[in-house]
Amino acid sequence: MNSVMLVARREITTQIRTRAFLIGLLITAALVGAAAFAPKVFGGPDSYKLGTVNSQQLPLKAAAPEAEIEWRAFPDEAAAKKAVLNGDVDAVLVNGAKVITDGQIDQQLGVLLQSTNREVKLGAAGVQIPPLQMESVGADTRYQAARTGIAVVLVLVLFMLIIGQSMMVAMGVVEEKGSRIVEILLASVRPWQLLAGKILGLGVLGLINLVTILAVGVAASVGSGLATDFPPGMPGIVAGVLVWFVLGYAFFATLAAALSSLVSRQEEVSNVMSPLTMLIMITYLGAFYSTSDPTGTLAEVLSFVPPFSSMVMPVRMAAVDVPFWQVGVSGALMVLAVLGVLSVGAKVYQRAVLRTGARVKLGDVLRAK
Repeated sequence: MNSVMLVARREITTQIRTRAFLIGLLITAALVGAAAFAPKVFGGPDSYKLGTVNSQQLPLKAAAPEAEIEWRAFPDEAAAKKAVLNGDVDAVLVNGAKVITDGQIDQQLGVLLQSTNREVKLGAAGVQIPPLQMESVGADTRYQAARTGIAVVLVLVLFMLIIGQSMMVAMGVVEEKGSRIVEILLASVRPWQLLAGKILGLGVLGLINLVTILAVGVAASVGSGLATDFPPGMPGIVAGVLVWFVLGYAFFATLAAALSSLVSRQEEVSNVMSPLTMLIMITYLGAFYSTSDPTGTLAEVLSFVPPFSSMVMPVRMAAVDVPFWQVGVSGALMVLAVLGVLSVGAKVYQRAVLRTGARVKLGDVLRAK
């Protein structure tokens, strides 16, 4: 393990000192922070569609002059409920005493309704007025939009980091093989130690990028006010993303190292990596589909099947509440898949990395004794 850590430290120090890594990290942090503030900076005025049943319209424009407010009158509460459930209106004021909505009412709208209703009633009667009763006639969807948004962002982040770090592993293997530096390195360490150290070191760099993205994203969301819409359990979601990234990266990076050890020139990397790139793309597409239907059969099945589970399960965990046993089973299956890939990948790397010149066939390497 000392040799593995030595190789890993070499990979980390070599890459982290480069200007490209530092500039890329700063640009990533800036983009994430800007994205968190973008809705607040570029978003238009608040817009609400409201209804009334046997009630007068409240003077919301006086309290929020920039908001766009549209009122509709309904003959009875049944018609109002139908309109709310159909999404025709955001809320309906009924008999001047309660507000019906589909799920949790928008926080700012709720404050506006309560404050203006109180002012109207106090002005008319001069007595203490009870607050409006808030009644949901549909499912509680207060966090659904935020969960879906978080899931979409996680898909993009995991995809970019996994494919990016896997390509770095492949390019590093070919560079060492093509320049024959690998022959010098293998005089001091064993092939599996060199492979493990490279994967570990570049994985740490990936974690640095991921932690930076998550930390800046959460901090910027708090500063912009977006964090108020975050669902409960965000620390668990963040921890889950880190764990699933490690598992997914270990799986794909090992395959990248094994495949890239078959060639000796940088020009051949994209060709030999095509099957793996396609597998990562299919995994990404499956995870992206799961953001729109996280409780569907396809999403549930893919969240148990390695390597799809490395992206699909964290997406499901962000989008909906996933039973703990499902997360445990999926994680165990992914760990077994990683161990299997490490076993095969290490053999391919060991047998092919010293074969320079023409491209080595994978079948020949696997059949070699």
